[in-house]
Amino acid sequence: MKIIRIGTRSSQLAMWQANTVAQQLEHFGHKTEIIKIDSIGDMVLDKPLYELGIVGVFTKNLDTALLNDKIDISVNSFKDVPTKLPEGIVQAAVLKRGNFNDILVLKKDENFFANPTALIATGSLRRKAQWLHRYPNHTITGLRGNVNTRLKKLAENNWDGAIFAAAGLRRLNILPENHMKLDWMVPAPAQGVVMIAALEKNEEILEILKEINDEETEKCATIERRFLEVLEGGCTAPIGALAVLRDDMIKFKGVLFSPDGENKIEFFKEVEANNVSDLGEYAANYVLERGGKKLMRQMEVLEKEIQIFSTKTLSVEQTKELNSNIGISMSDFITIRNNRFKKIVIKKPIENVIITSQNGVEALLYNFSKIELNFKNIYCVGRRTKRLIEKKIGKVAHSKNSAEKLANYLVENLKVKEITFFCGDKRREDLPTILNKNNIELNEVVCYQTVLTPKKVEDKYKGILFYSPSGIKSYLQKNTADSKIAFCIGETTANEAKKHFNSVEVSSIFTVEGVLKLVNNYFKKS
Repeated sequence: MKIIRIGTRSSQLAMWQANTVAQQLEHFGHKTEIIKIDSIGDMVLDKPLYELGIVGVFTKNLDTALLNDKIDISVNSFKDVPTKLPEGIVQAAVLKRGNFNDILVLKKDENFFANPTALIATGSLRRKAQWLHRYPNHTITGLRGNVNTRLKKLAENNWDGAIFAAAGLRRLNILPENHMKLDWMVPAPAQGVVMIAALEKNEEILEILKEINDEETEKCATIERRFLEVLEGGCTAPIGALAVLRDDMIKFKGVLFSPDGENKIEFFKEVEANNVSDLGEYAANYVLERGGKKLMRQMEVLEKEIQIFSTKTLSVEQTKELNSNIGISMSDFITIRNNRFKKIVIKKPIENVIITSQNGVEALLYNFSKIELNFKNIYCVGRRTKRLIEKKIGKVAHSKNSAEKLANYLVENLKVKEITFFCGDKRREDLPTILNKNNIELNEVVCYQTVLTPKKVEDKYKGILFYSPSGIKSYLQKNTADSKIAFCIGETTANEAKKHFNSVEVSSIFTVEGVLKLVNNYFKKS
């Protein structure tokens, strides 16, 4: 009788899985032999999994052993297996699912939840994102190693708790009494499932493995992993999925988070068990269409050599301007709120008008139609503002690339020494100061408010992109300059940055594309 060679990692939990498979096969009269093969994930323990940048970090060496005929089957935690197996290797069986929940092992007790902050350990980006979504004021620290090593690290450090998969600790009978079930946390696709892989051509082994396959677990895991596959997320993406079969009905929940946990897109559906063929794919497309594509693009930054952060949201086309080794995350640190103002402001034709930003244009159009905006001479700052004005309001009499230059031009050329300035509440002093000094009457109309919307930014970013002094002030409300490089859209923004940052780079072209080009050139040099 042929001995079935079972390939496995050598950790205590992996050995439990391999021995369980061996026992089930031997129950049906088959002889087995266990062969230990360690993975890159077992050898590199000083980085979170999502920073390793390797697909199949725990399975690659087992796949190689299968293809080289050193083993007949490999036994894996299904959640660690990539959604696309190497050519020639197939999923041959799954064992009945164990506990799929995540748990928090407490250092002391639950009293830390009453504190404003806490320190929680996990090496999983999915767990990190979900925890921060629920507890945004907490801090997450990395945690790697086998379950015994991680429990030991928890005991030795000043953490408030560490997150584990319940299945692993239960299977080894080492689940501490001092723990909490995190039933609100959506597990990784196929968490708690043991999967056996084999060669597609090995028909004898495939037939044998059908004897230990659990069809209910297979059905649920297939839905979850199809959700994962369509989202194009591997073990590094903050994706959760859970399908549960009860009373001939399948309840499925799928979630996608941003890496910082701030954003969440969720899907839930209950269907008859015999009508679930495309449920995972349907759920993934639902998520993608509701902002999931943007969140998945954010994940790409984790695979880049250099990471930068933009303090305003950029378009897909703009981010494509970056060199291939640079990843960018982004969020709006400034929100614009248009003011309502009375028709009397523009009741009669206005001889001279200044608009220094696209926000000013949008604020005017928020209150009035193009026909109502009866302006004789329009002066503006910036090519983009000029294009927007001429597209939506009317002809621009003159434009300059800075407020100071426009003010000096008006001093020399304005015939009627009166002008109306449509501005924001945080407008710069350059233009008003120059005009008032030269006896030009300035009527200011504050047509929009600049609201600071600061957010905490992770330390991993080498550079921060700024587009206004207000953006810098917003950033510094929750972050420090530290050793970050400030990439600025112009001299005014750069002058504000220089008060706080040791390293400041300024774009000579006052556009987003100019800042991105500046970033490319900087990291190309370095």
